[in-house]
Amino acid sequence: MTALQPLAPSAGRQPRLLVPQPAGGESPAAYLATGGYPAAPAPDRIIERTAAAGLRGRGGAGFPTAVKLRTLRDAPARGVVVANGEEGEPGSVKDRWLLRHRPHTVLDGIRLAAHATGATHAYVYLSDRPAADSVRRALAARPPSVPVRIVLTEHTYVAGEESAVVRRIDGGPALPTAKPPRPYESGVGGAPTLVANVETLARLALLVAHPESAEAVASTYLVTLSGGEEPPVLGEVPRGTHLKELADLVGRGDCSAALLGGLFGGLYGHGWDGLRLDPDELGDAGGALGCGAIRFLGPEDCPVGRAADAAGYLADQSARQCGVCVSGTRALAATLTAVARGTGGEEDVDKLRRWSLGLPGRGACGLLDAAARIAGTLLRHFPDRVLAHQGTGCASCRTAGPPDGSRLTVDVP
Repeated sequence: MTALQPLAPSAGRQPRLLVPQPAGGESPAAYLATGGYPAAPAPDRIIERTAAAGLRGRGGAGFPTAVKLRTLRDAPARGVVVANGEEGEPGSVKDRWLLRHRPHTVLDGIRLAAHATGATHAYVYLSDRPAADSVRRALAARPPSVPVRIVLTEHTYVAGEESAVVRRIDGGPALPTAKPPRPYESGVGGAPTLVANVETLARLALLVAHPESAEAVASTYLVTLSGGEEPPVLGEVPRGTHLKELADLVGRGDCSAALLGGLFGGLYGHGWDGLRLDPDELGDAGGALGCGAIRFLGPEDCPVGRAADAAGYLADQSARQCGVCVSGTRALAATLTAVARGTGGEEDVDKLRRWSLGLPGRGACGLLDAAARIAGTLLRHFPDRVLAHQGTGCASCRTAGPPDGSRLTVDVP
C-alpha cells in the first residue's frame, strides 16, 4: 500500500495528517516543531473554532464534533474522552495508520477534547498491537496532561460501535448495548463519555494548532482506496474530489462500480464517476461516505459476487445478540450467495427487496443496516446483472468459490 498520497496541492502550507515519518515514528520534538501541543485555548474557544470549521466525525456517522464537545461540557458531571481506534470496516486502515505513525497528534487531540469538555481522564481504545505499542511510547516520551489509559480489544466489525466501546472499557465484552442511554448520557463508569474517532481527534489537534487553516483541515478526509491493479492507497483528499480521480489513483479508470464507506455505504453503479467525495452528496445519492473506505470494481468484478462477499462477512461478524440481526444477516447472506451462484430465483430477489426495506434500524448497531443496504443498493443499481444470474450465475461468481470477506480487506501500510 502507498501510505502517503495527497491528491491535490495544499493551499499555502496547509497542515496534513499524511506526512512522512521517521522509522521510529512521530517524536515529541518533531511534533512540537510543526506547532503541536500548543497552549490550549479557552474551552469555549475550542468548541467555537470546531463549529466554525464544520468538523464532522470521521468514524462513519459524520456527526458534528462541536455538538459532541458541547454536550459533554454541559453535562452535570465531569466526563471521559475515548479515542476510538477500532476500525471495524475491513477496507479501512486510516485509524491504525495514525496511531502507529502519528500518536502525538492523536494524543494532542485527546488533550484538547478533555480541556474543552472538562473531562478528567481518557482512553485510547484499539485492537492493533503495533498501534498500542506506538501510543505507549508516545505516552512515555511526553506524559499527558490528563491520565490516558490504553484498552485493547479483539478486532471485530461491531467492536468500535460506541456502546460496545464503553462496555469493553468497563470490563465487559465489546458488544453493542440497547440505547438509550447514549455514552454522552452514561458511558464509562456511568460518567458522560465522548467517544471520538481517532482521525476526528487528530483533525481537532490540527485545526487548533493552525486556526488559519481550520476550514481546510476540517474539510479534508483520509480515504482508503482499493480494488485496482495498483496497490491500495491511503490518501488525504479535500471534500469535493471526484471519485474518478480516486479510482485513477489505484489504476481503476475502467471501474464499473464502487463499494462505498467500507461496507456501510453500499454499492453504486452507473454514474459513480460523477459523484464527489462529499458526505451530503453521497447520502443524497443513496450511499454513504462512512469511514472513507472505497473499493472500486472493475469489469472482471461481479457486483453480485462482491455483495455476497460483503453480506457473508457481516453475517459472520454479527454480535449474536439481536435475534433479528442473527436471522436477518444470515438470510441476506444465504440468499445473495444463491443469487450469485445462479440458484436463486425471482422469489429470492423479492425477499432481498423486502428485507432491504424492512430490516434497517431493527438491530442494536449498524451491522444489520449495512447488510440490508448492500442488498438494496445491488438491486437498485444492478437489476440487469441480478436478473442475468438467474439459472446460470456468471463466470466470475462460478470460479470465485464461496463468499469470502477477506477479498474486501486491506493491510495497514
